[in-house]
Amino acid sequence: MTGIVIKLILISLLLQTSSAWSEVYRYKNDQGVVSFSDQFTDGATQLTVSEKPYRYKYQVKRVYDGDTIVLQNGDRVRLLGINTPEIESRFRHGEAGGMTAKKWLQDKLKQGTVLLEYDQQKKDKYKRHLAHLFLDSGEYINQSMVRSGLATLSIIPPNLRYADVLIKAEKLAELEQIGIWAMDQYQPISVEKLSSQTPMSGWHRFLASAHEVVETRSYVKLIVSNNVNIRIPKKNLSLFPELSNYLDKNIEIRGWASRSKGNFSILVRHPSALIMPSLN
Repeated sequence: MTGIVIKLILISLLLQTSSAWSEVYRYKNDQGVVSFSDQFTDGATQLTVSEKPYRYKYQVKRVYDGDTIVLQNGDRVRLLGINTPEIESRFRHGEAGGMTAKKWLQDKLKQGTVLLEYDQQKKDKYKRHLAHLFLDSGEYINQSMVRSGLATLSIIPPNLRYADVLIKAEKLAELEQIGIWAMDQYQPISVEKLSSQTPMSGWHRFLASAHEVVETRSYVKLIVSNNVNIRIPKKNLSLFPELSNYLDKNIEIRGWASRSKGNFSILVRHPSALIMPSLN
């Protein structure tokens, strides 16, 4: 019975390690009794505990677009950390590269099964599952799409597990000028092209220079002009360098510009969307 109890205690400790403890120690006293604890004791040995996230296997019903799939059970899954151009639908116009990304993903998933690895948030406000997508071979699909220039980064905290991997993949794709990075539609444009008369939808690369930092209740804004700002959620500020580092320098902002009464705001949740040579 003692052996069974000890094993149960060990299993309990290991299960808790990834969420509560960072270390587990094994101690054997002079009488040969073994115990486990999160506190170090003289003579104890630290156990190596695997914190590899669990991956769930599912059957794929169809590929909706380059960054969204539908499972056999009807659940819709949005790939974390990336964004692909929109495809043509009754709700929106298609964007350059959208069908290429969708067809690439269809080909990759033609075997019909995928492995989903969740991050900090399992679902978004649209009830879509949020996941890192893997094949049985171990290929990380989110990374492959970015590395191939089929997708750009869309890193949204707190889902940051593979942020460094994705950032590296994007830098290489951009350096090699492949996929999206070679398309005229996605070359950097000046924020001066934003105006109440100019329709501006979809993901873009904006060139600008901010001159002031202003705080509001929920955001800190980098002011570009009297009608353009870069909006950073206060809850994400710890991820960014000191914002004054961005002032009076040429920066590239990657994302979507929203318009309200002739004013434009570009929401930035992660520093990977603010490109400046000295900080990247």
